[in-house]
Amino acid sequence: MMKVCVLIALLLLGAGEAVSAPPAALRIATFNASLNDDAGRLPQRLREGHEPARHAAAILQRVRPDIVLINEFDHDPEGLAAHIFRQRYLGRSQAGDAPLDYPHAYAGPVNTGVPSGLDINGDGKVEGPNDAWGFGRHPGQFGMLLLSRHPIDAAALRSFRRFAWSRLPDASRPHHPDGRPLHSDAVWAQLRLSSKSHWDVPVATPFGTLHLLAAHPTPPVFDGPENLNGLRNHDELKLWKHYLDGGEQSWLCDDQGRCGGLPAGRAFVIIGDLNADPQDGDTQPGAVQQLTSHPRVLDYPAPRSDGGRQATDRGPPKRTDPATHTAQFGARTGNMRVDYVLPSVDFEVVASGVFWPTGDQPEAAWLDCSDHRLVWVDLRPAKPR
Repeated sequence: MMKVCVLIALLLLGAGEAVSAPPAALRIATFNASLNDDAGRLPQRLREGHEPARHAAAILQRVRPDIVLINEFDHDPEGLAAHIFRQRYLGRSQAGDAPLDYPHAYAGPVNTGVPSGLDINGDGKVEGPNDAWGFGRHPGQFGMLLLSRHPIDAAALRSFRRFAWSRLPDASRPHHPDGRPLHSDAVWAQLRLSSKSHWDVPVATPFGTLHLLAAHPTPPVFDGPENLNGLRNHDELKLWKHYLDGGEQSWLCDDQGRCGGLPAGRAFVIIGDLNADPQDGDTQPGAVQQLTSHPRVLDYPAPRSDGGRQATDRGPPKRTDPATHTAQFGARTGNMRVDYVLPSVDFEVVASGVFWPTGDQPEAAWLDCSDHRLVWVDLRPAKPR
């Protein structure tokens, strides 16, 4: 009976009908919704009526995840943007589907746009978005927003926003082509690893506590021969690898002063725009495989879409299966798989997908809100072996 329910759910979702997770399953999603503003005016734009936000909300109302991480959602200290989006966009039907209510949310501070006072990009200056702790034109740009139908344990939440890159074992320190370090020892000792933040958000689900490991590593481009962003992206992923290794790890301390990795036996899902295709692009070799091949991460077929398979007419040839692509970056770069929902081996996948309608479906008009596509996975506890 479960297989029949799942098949019906997938058929309805492909046909454009709103579908909740099947019985006894939890739907987890990640969505880089590109809800950011260079001048920090996202709350104002949302108040005035923002068409991309309406389309992003329509996608969420169609897929109806129980928990979703929204990347590139500007952070403001008062939480105004998040409140307006939840009330006026998700809380109102956008395309005939029922409104969505997420009573629980987390939107902590991020490194993007926060001045570091350091010459991070090595140009001899200490100014501008490239010398912020993470690239951004104002504090909080490209932030993260986690929405949940289930309670968040704020007291147990861990963040690694201030974690120093140099503390990572075997850190990939950037160098000039002639072998000189890009940064002085004094600057290198202060550099933060996370371009936005790394969060471990415990959520009380019907299946027990689930740790949402949320991040948005920097894209491995927009740098020079020193490969600053490529190496940083690799090591932002490596931080989660070490976190999954567990153990005391006295060097792995969060912003609250608590040290150590994720203890064995804790269920988790890694979610986010990881900016790392398994085979294509400028990502360091094996970057995302640090996670997908980790023994604590479930090995399951990548989520797929017919729209991704269809949208292969632009960009260079790719080795990664187009049906698994999650972003459309234009003719020069092409499409890639960079957004992930990676559950722990505590679960089995009931169903999964990428929200990427084909060009003849009316929902394709919603895709103009972002160059990324929402990725969703339905989970239930794995059966004892």
